[in-house]
Amino acid sequence: MSRTYTVETYGCQMNVHDSERIAGLLDEAGFIPAIAGEQADIVVFNTCAVRENADNKLYGNLSFLAPVKKLNPHMQIAVGGCLAQKDQATILRKAPYVDVVFGTHNVGSLPVLLERARIEEESQIEILESLEHFPSTLPARRFSAFSAWVSVSVGCNNTCTFCIVPTLRGIEKDRPATDIMREVRTLVDQGVIEITLLGQNVNAYGVDFGDREAFAKLVRECGKVDGLERVRFMSPHPRDFTDDVIEAMAQTPNAMPHLHMPLQSGSNRILQNMRRSYRTDRYLGIIERVRAAIPNSQITTDIIVGFPGETEKDFQDTLDLCTQARFSAAYTYQYSKRPGTPAATMPDQVSAEVVGERYTRLHAHQEKLSHSVNREAIGKTMQVLVTEHEGRRDVARARMSGRTEDFRLAHFSFDAENLARPGDVVTVEITDAAPHFLSGDGGFVRRTRGGDAHESLTAERAVAPLLLGMPTVRS
Repeated sequence: MSRTYTVETYGCQMNVHDSERIAGLLDEAGFIPAIAGEQADIVVFNTCAVRENADNKLYGNLSFLAPVKKLNPHMQIAVGGCLAQKDQATILRKAPYVDVVFGTHNVGSLPVLLERARIEEESQIEILESLEHFPSTLPARRFSAFSAWVSVSVGCNNTCTFCIVPTLRGIEKDRPATDIMREVRTLVDQGVIEITLLGQNVNAYGVDFGDREAFAKLVRECGKVDGLERVRFMSPHPRDFTDDVIEAMAQTPNAMPHLHMPLQSGSNRILQNMRRSYRTDRYLGIIERVRAAIPNSQITTDIIVGFPGETEKDFQDTLDLCTQARFSAAYTYQYSKRPGTPAATMPDQVSAEVVGERYTRLHAHQEKLSHSVNREAIGKTMQVLVTEHEGRRDVARARMSGRTEDFRLAHFSFDAENLARPGDVVTVEITDAAPHFLSGDGGFVRRTRGGDAHESLTAERAVAPLLLGMPTVRS
């Protein structure tokens, strides 16, 4: 009987995309996804090393599995991703019952390492220092039938003092544009209608072959693909954000009016210490040009609170910039000291109490701003790509959820007799707003190829219940 697996993911979209590859490799090796709620024979943790709580989550979950593993010695546990790349020896010291530790550069080795660990009855560690092959060549089990990530590059050439990712994922490696577009067209042929281009520093794409306009060209090429309705990208770096990208966004019909661009701090002094290579005037200038070219665009960002040396004035600068920028959302993080980064040994580390208090204030400040921005949508009509629904035939109105073109979450009610499917697009009149979502009434339903693909996949899983298992994503 085939062995079952589950994949748990911590971290960014790049990690989630890697987990799709891990699941695809395990499928190809003859394993099957575990049914939700059942203990899998193989548990894979795909880890993040950016924040300390990722370490705590991993070791907490490994401790939880220790007695399970003791009762079932044939069960296997594998740890991969950024934390595995960083703490390869530490993992086995803390959890000697782990069977496989693999790094960010050799995801494709996992099935072989699992089999070797089973036959030799001892733990296997394989950490490569450079990329074995571009992960896009590996099979994948996609999370969605109608929306997909496509990697344009891996690694990063930046040297931000708080970040360990370049050390763990290596220098930037770009895929040939022909390979990227081949994958995009293949996905669209399979029913995908929304693509998100991914890179550690996505708009630096082209550095490998010396073309500064390569990313803008890529966005425009995506606009030529019949059947591709929505194109997004993340995460760009302000240093590399050029006007040709803004022009490509504005002139490409399926490029969505949303920009997620990490700020990290509103203080120029802190940005310098972070080695972010831009200042607030440049950041705000990009936003101004995006909004001028794409008036209905929304901007989201990432912000770190409590970086070493951050004073109350520095923090106030961040609050002020948020007010000026009017982000529709900001993903805020408390600074986490990561061993091996320059920031970890900087003087004037901010106390946990001060960091926590500032984080709470920033969160409250941004909540008010997000609510204000979202309320401006009341009375407007938006096109929402349905991602899920709570449809029941025994009620008059069903509740559905999805993403607007500008990437805001929208909940809306709809006639339960005429439910849209995930992957369909619904015209929604916005009637209310909260800090994190819009609310409205659903109207016209446009059935799409994406909805057809979702319906087909759902039918397949109904025939084969074991296919219900999917990699689990942990924020």
